[in-house]
Amino acid sequence: MYKSFSEVKQALTAGKTVVDVVKSYLANIDAQQDLNAFLEVFEDSALQQAALVDEKRKNGTAGKLAGMVIAIKDNICYRGHKVSASSKILEGFESLYSATIIERLLAEDAVIIGRTNCDEFAMGSSNENSAFGNVKNNLGKTLVPGGSSGGSAVAVSAGMCTASLGSDTGGSIRQPASFTGTVGFKPTYGRISRYGLIAYASSFDQIGPFANNVEDTQLLYEVMAGKDKMDSTSLSASAEVSLSKPIAKRVAYLKEALEHEGVDPEVRSKMIEIIETLKKDGHTVEPVSFPYLDYLVPTYYVLTTAEASSNLARFDGVHYGYHSKDAAGVEETYVKSRTEGFGEEVKRRIMAGTFVLSHGYYDAYYTKGMKVRRVLKDKTKEIFASFDALILPTTPSVAFESGSVTDAIQMYLQDIFTVHANLAGNPAISLPLGKHSSGLPFGIQLMTDDCDESTLFSFAHYLMPSDS
Repeated sequence: MYKSFSEVKQALTAGKTVVDVVKSYLANIDAQQDLNAFLEVFEDSALQQAALVDEKRKNGTAGKLAGMVIAIKDNICYRGHKVSASSKILEGFESLYSATIIERLLAEDAVIIGRTNCDEFAMGSSNENSAFGNVKNNLGKTLVPGGSSGGSAVAVSAGMCTASLGSDTGGSIRQPASFTGTVGFKPTYGRISRYGLIAYASSFDQIGPFANNVEDTQLLYEVMAGKDKMDSTSLSASAEVSLSKPIAKRVAYLKEALEHEGVDPEVRSKMIEIIETLKKDGHTVEPVSFPYLDYLVPTYYVLTTAEASSNLARFDGVHYGYHSKDAAGVEETYVKSRTEGFGEEVKRRIMAGTFVLSHGYYDAYYTKGMKVRRVLKDKTKEIFASFDALILPTTPSVAFESGSVTDAIQMYLQDIFTVHANLAGNPAISLPLGKHSSGLPFGIQLMTDDCDESTLFSFAHYLMPSDS
């Protein structure tokens, strides 16, 4: 089992081939099918790509990701392969093009091994909303892996690939990373192209990697980031990360987050321990007040459901995907195809979003939500005017039992510490630094200023040294 790219490269140096590496991962996937992490394994195309990479290695023309085997979340398009966003509504749909990030990964000779299960249309915090069954946490099969990118997190944690890709709209990479003991990274909004990502909420969505260490996360970021003419929101600023840059010296933590009643005492204790260690190492670590903590989740759900209502209007049962067999006439085709094709959580969010955008409620909800988002962004900018990094828990607790959170609001509150970075657009990373008395891991999260991934990664390296 290869847990990191450095282990893969060592095996290749010792005489193994990329085909051998892919076969090893395929065997691991086959042995752990009960986790339901993969919706489809691209065995044929993965082995073909591996053989091509082996030829390039012989010729000395292989790219910087030669031998890295990557799984992709089932909302990222890969030409000639199915993509469904874990929804019945996209039944039988095969992508006609590849996402920009897929093109960039393949150009550096990565191998795409399959598409991973997720919450339907990336809407969920537990991976219990997929049309194709729940993903199980490899660290405890009765536990949720987190969502919405739970399949991608489990694929890395359980050794089914070297790294994987997820999407993060409100914590959908960082939260499952916390629950599975992996590294999960969300870049600054616009750093990585969204072209080829099936949209949930376009002003929040970002693609990012899961890995078992910071080095692999950083390498994938550098390969994927950069301006893309197919995505007008993508940023042209350099995405290169210099690790020679000094690590952050001024660190803030949110007083309200540390004292929040919903935080597990052991998560709080680990936070305090890290804060004290940083102080001993000569860093300035100070509390900052962030009085808007309880407004984060409500603002996030007002705005993201509005965007989802608009984005998901394209799935109608007419052009492609699921079509109700019982429908007669145009109106019934729309109504029945959507009613049967979308799951309960997706329908809940579409309806909520349609409501906040409706006549008479637009100003009361959507406009006000946008104003609050600006206040949150300004306050975050104010923090980073005085500090290099912000440290906070990734999740309030460790992974919970599947089926134990049945109230929608309680499920939404699982995102309380992760939605901040999406509302403000800042980069954030979850590091598996905590170990609970239950034996389960939990993440500690770092945030930095817009486009300051260099500080984020250098500080992440400092907190989680190589291959630990």
